[in-house]
Amino acid sequence: MSALRWRALLAELLGTALLVTVVVGSGIAASQLSPDDVGLQLLENAIATALGLTVLILMFGPVSGAHFNPVVSLADWFLGRRSGHGLSLPEVGAYTVAQVAGGIGGAVLANLMFDVETLLSTKDRATGPHLLAEVVATAGLVLIIFALARSGRGALAAPAVGAYIGAAYWFTSSTSFANPAVTIGRVFSDTFAGIAPGSVAPFIGAQLVGLAVALGLVLALYPDAGEAADDVVVPHDEPSARA
Repeated sequence: MSALRWRALLAELLGTALLVTVVVGSGIAASQLSPDDVGLQLLENAIATALGLTVLILMFGPVSGAHFNPVVSLADWFLGRRSGHGLSLPEVGAYTVAQVAGGIGGAVLANLMFDVETLLSTKDRATGPHLLAEVVATAGLVLIIFALARSGRGALAAPAVGAYIGAAYWFTSSTSFANPAVTIGRVFSDTFAGIAPGSVAPFIGAQLVGLAVALGLVLALYPDAGEAADDVVVPHDEPSARA
């Protein structure tokens, strides 16, 4: 691991932490502000998440690429490995550790800000429709990221990814977790945005299936997408350990 990578890992930790803080915090606020209207709660949560994610990608993207998601990091390695672009496999592991630690910390921070006790969630989400939704949500997320990078439109990734996640809150029954680190982080808040520990493994499994689907589609539509792996999610100047 290059000594220069510490900035990227810090960016991934902070970015994922703040993303989960936005998701969980806005979920808590929504349930308090609109206690009798679940639809309005979801709208408030979705808008805050879409806007927050856009800002976080703009904030941390120039340092680490703003993956904030082990699935994205894994796709970056897989597609770029043959051409020498993107993350190395050890970097994927380091990114994942930072992302998961950030996700847990972000949930705890949201709980503290709203004076909510940090407890494991009791919200069971592992149903067949929810798992299918996670496959769809994850595949779409990875596909849009690599489509933008491959076509030289990485500068649009922040609003595009934010808009996609905001929309996927509504068109997927799972409300589009599409992220193993966020899934694990949301275990630590027994609130509107939480997920029970027993639902985590099925959700992550579905997200990995979604990753596989996305990789197949990316390779079919953009055979040389690996050449753009250094620009995922957005172009950034932290050199890879392979450089």
